[in-house]
Amino acid sequence: MDIAEFLHMGGHGFYIWGSYGTALFLMVIEGIWVFKRRNKAKKELERMEADFARVDGQGVNG
Repeated sequence: MDIAEFLHMGGHGFYIWGSYGTALFLMVIEGIWVFKRRNKAKKELERMEADFARVDGQGVNG
């Protein structure tokens, strides 16, 4: 079996490799989205902690 036969996959190569490519693409996109959501959540948490420290420092909560 040579590489051309392997890539052709008995006539189903386009579907098989297209499916692998689509799955890989979607996994990469999901990883990017997770990274962006994580950074957004961290920034929001930092903002909330700063607001709480400001309010707590004024004696409102204590």
